[in-house]
Amino acid sequence: MADNKGLRINDQIRVREVRLIDAEGNQIGVVPIVEAFSLARERELDLVEIAPQANPPVCKILDYGKYRFEMEKKLRDSKKKQSVTKLKEIRMQPKIASGDLDIKSKHIEEFLTEGNKVKVTIRFRGRELAHTELGLGVLNEVLKRIEEEYVVEKTPAMEGRFMSMTLNPKQKNK
Repeated sequence: MADNKGLRINDQIRVREVRLIDAEGNQIGVVPIVEAFSLARERELDLVEIAPQANPPVCKILDYGKYRFEMEKKLRDSKKKQSVTKLKEIRMQPKIASGDLDIKSKHIEEFLTEGNKVKVTIRFRGRELAHTELGLGVLNEVLKRIEEEYVVEKTPAMEGRFMSMTLNPKQKNK
């Protein structure tokens, strides 16, 4: 019984009295721990400490193996319902051709429809750093070419030799 997720069961419970709930969910009340153990043994079930922080701690009579299985099942189900958003990055330079810009914009649209965040980055090299307005123009052109609905999470800003902005997909109403 080493892996019991922080719950104390049977002999591990070391208090004088507990608030007891039986297997059907009925409150029995505050009883000495010895009496709680004997009630659990009579029904051939376990005594599990449900709320150790309460005063007195709350214990329930139940089949611990079945209880643990149900908790793991709930955890698995909740993980299935989560959606994981990834941050995709598209890199380009300020002197990008129109056709290349079309292709990059299509990729950005695909990432947004998949529900991912997109970081659009422009890399400046050498003398290009003197003309950051060209990079801003490219980022604005990208925004014009994207037909997918999006939210600009982070507006274009310089970070060293890079200018970047972050786009989020618009949340769909369920």
